[in-house]
Amino acid sequence: MKSSPNSEKSWYRTWFNSPYYHLLYRNRDEREAERFIHNLLKYLAPDKRAHFLDLACGKGRHSLTINRAGFEVTGADLARENIKFANQSSSDRLHFVQHDMRQPIGESVFDYVLNLFTSFGYFESLEENERVLTAIAKELKPKGKVVLDFMNVEEVTKGLVPLEQMDIEGVNFKITRTNEDGFIVKTIEIEDGDREYTFHERVKALTKEDFMGMFHRTDFEILDTFGNYDLDDFDPEKSPRLILIARKP
Repeated sequence: MKSSPNSEKSWYRTWFNSPYYHLLYRNRDEREAERFIHNLLKYLAPDKRAHFLDLACGKGRHSLTINRAGFEVTGADLARENIKFANQSSSDRLHFVQHDMRQPIGESVFDYVLNLFTSFGYFESLEENERVLTAIAKELKPKGKVVLDFMNVEEVTKGLVPLEQMDIEGVNFKITRTNEDGFIVKTIEIEDGDREYTFHERVKALTKEDFMGMFHRTDFEILDTFGNYDLDDFDPEKSPRLILIARKP
């Protein structure tokens, strides 16, 4: 029997809670993530009293690395199952909450807000995605900083793999990727025994110019733009990532 548990417009509500999501992405490069956080902390040089918000934290892998470096961290994610898992590691300086990132968590609470691993662009309109930056502006203390790590749309579009199939622990995944109406769309068809499911990932294809406009309208000052997790300069034709660092007035 085949089912489609998530609509394209609200795909993030069910896909991130699915055990198949975590199975598909189980081999993420943890050393790469730790290297990125190490480079980021070296660049930011935060005071030991700094409080970080890891926005759309998933299961909390970045939150844990920042906390181990000696900082207080709050991780926030919409997916209930992610927060349930992350809370196994919570402590007096490491907190996790289920939260919609379009709404602020308090006002002038955090020194740094991190939105990492393409955890932006989930919503249909530019205005609704911009609401995330409006919420971040409220959450940050004066002169607080936001780090936004997104895909480099030009590089991703150029290297888009249209079809991929894999078998993981007896579960078959068929993945198709398309560029549709300003969105990078990934359709994941799953066969698990006699059960079949279809999920979607749908991320708005935001360019550096789109982000510059959104940051400007939400009164952020862009400080730096990097193109990879070693914080090298951004090259629109070659860089795998688009990492923007901006400051609240």
